[in-house]
Amino acid sequence: MKFFIKYSILIFILSFSFSCFKDDDDSISRSSEIKDFVWKGMNFAYLYKANSPNLANDRFESSSEYQNYLNGFDSPESLFESVVYDRQLTDRFSRITSDYIELEQQFSGVTKTNGAEYNFYYVPGSTSEIFGVVRLILPESNASNTSIVRGQVFNKIDDQIITITNISSLLASETYSIGLAVYNDNGTNDSEDDTISNSSETITLSKSVYYENPIYKTEVFNLDNENVAYLMYNGFIADYESQLNIAFGNLQSQNIQHLVLDLRYNPGGSVKTAAVLGSMITGMTSGVFARLQYNDDLQNNNTNYNFSSSLALGGSINSLNLNKIYVLTTGSSASASEMIINSLSAYIDVIQIGTKTVGKSQASITIYDSPTFQRQGASSGHLYALQPLVAISVNKDNLVVPSAGLEPDIEVIESITNYGVLGTIEEPMLAAALTAIQNSGRFEADNNGVYPILDTNSFIPHIQDMYID
Repeated sequence: MKFFIKYSILIFILSFSFSCFKDDDDSISRSSEIKDFVWKGMNFAYLYKANSPNLANDRFESSSEYQNYLNGFDSPESLFESVVYDRQLTDRFSRITSDYIELEQQFSGVTKTNGAEYNFYYVPGSTSEIFGVVRLILPESNASNTSIVRGQVFNKIDDQIITITNISSLLASETYSIGLAVYNDNGTNDSEDDTISNSSETITLSKSVYYENPIYKTEVFNLDNENVAYLMYNGFIADYESQLNIAFGNLQSQNIQHLVLDLRYNPGGSVKTAAVLGSMITGMTSGVFARLQYNDDLQNNNTNYNFSSSLALGGSINSLNLNKIYVLTTGSSASASEMIINSLSAYIDVIQIGTKTVGKSQASITIYDSPTFQRQGASSGHLYALQPLVAISVNKDNLVVPSAGLEPDIEVIESITNYGVLGTIEEPMLAAALTAIQNSGRFEADNNGVYPILDTNSFIPHIQDMYID
């Protein structure tokens, strides 16, 4: 009989222990313990388990074969990567962390940041040198107390030319100075003749612990005697659902006929919060918002996330009762942001404006080294945790977000020379939405922009997670 044939994925996998695997040497024993946890956690919940042969329930004939398999990896990380399926295309998002405290804080909107976010582009004519454009400044952050503004161009950090190879290490510094630059399109639509010239001005930025309210900005515009609400929402963070409800209550009191939902820099977050936002937009109080579908062993875990009339912590949901919305997106819009578009499209008209989204329809959970894989009872000997993809999201019609991303109905590329001021009628993406509202969805943008190759989120692990809470 194969060693794992009776190893039930549903219940007693959770309490199975390989106590005989302990080594007298503490470091070796700890490494073995963590790798054992990594394999068991992925065997238990991984969405693509059926596509990863080494995760099969009957993979090992004996405990010694299993132990030899674990010993063949030099780290928990290398074992984890070996069982991830099709890292380049299918599963770009499963992660392992050696510090789950930091991960938990991130999911709660707590990070260490200077408060400035950037898009990065190749220097014209180069395949190695890059430059940044400031895209967002978080309120009450270190950056907000400097002269930095959205749209500023910089090509140096700590007086070093920025390249594709050094950007990660440069941004990792607790304190750094950006060297401002001037971008010149030379009056043509051809980016190949664009140039960047240095400036003598620098801005120093320092990181600190920051609690981000994802509700970045709300505005109301009167357009042809109708009220248009604008909401820039930068993360589906469950801890801020009450604040989101208050914001919708304020909009509700202003007799809103249209909503422009700005998710251009929203990397995702809580599935439950996405469903709550769906109810706030539509006024729907029942029915399927989205479905999560698990691997073959965990089909009993398949879950419907429904529209609701109340928040989890109590209180009625404030709603706008709209049957059409306008959503702003970029290549930084991911997971729960895409879920909003995909799920609401089954019920109301959703006009997507901007550029293509990331293409992430899978959700993840945090798996801890405990008998139940939950936070309670987690090992006191290490802080490793897994954040693997465990379910795929579909809407009520079983449609999934394409892995290539959601294509906009109206393409508007953020222009390096005209980022605009967020929340103003002159900002190009919002202007496109307002024009589309006036013209019943008809709008043709004059796009000469360049797509970023990287952005701030590229350097933050787990930032694009759609997590199950």
